[in-house]
Amino acid sequence: MSAETPPVIGLVCGSLRLGSINKTLEKALIKKFKRAGAKTTSINLATYDLPLYHGDITLPEGVKKLTRKLRSCDGIVIVSPEYNGGLPPVLKNAIDWTSTDDTTHFRERYWGIASCTPGPMSGIMCMRQINYILMRVGCHVSPIQVGVGNASKAFDAKGELIAEPSASLADKMIADMLAHV
Repeated sequence: MSAETPPVIGLVCGSLRLGSINKTLEKALIKKFKRAGAKTTSINLATYDLPLYHGDITLPEGVKKLTRKLRSCDGIVIVSPEYNGGLPPVLKNAIDWTSTDDTTHFRERYWGIASCTPGPMSGIMCMRQINYILMRVGCHVSPIQVGVGNASKAFDAKGELIAEPSASLADKMIADMLAHV
């Protein structure tokens, strides 16, 4: 990538709900990445045909399409809710499927992790699991993760992330990612 070409950062939200607080966090991170000089693309898992992973199923075209989309990015951020202390099945399914197609998007991209929760714990259990899974498939993962707790107070009326230390962590993760892509 030349100095004149801004990096492309893909953001994958592990929630499919339209009103998800993690979609709010994704949008806030998109704004921050753009202000830092990156291009962004939101990768909506609901738009890909991803049946439940089954090793006997021929690789679905939706998986190939998702893998191509991930490979088109220089860096990728997973923004995920925490379901019962873990990551959402739709996100795990997408990781499992795309790891059977090609692993270039894992090994040759720099990854970030963020999570938003209504309570104070900020998705820490989910972020640990995502980090572990990404490392297992060969990802280079930013050591700076963005956990946002108490979501109802974390964003202003314009959707900007204002809660501290989350907003500062987001800036640090973005700087780290842009330095690595």
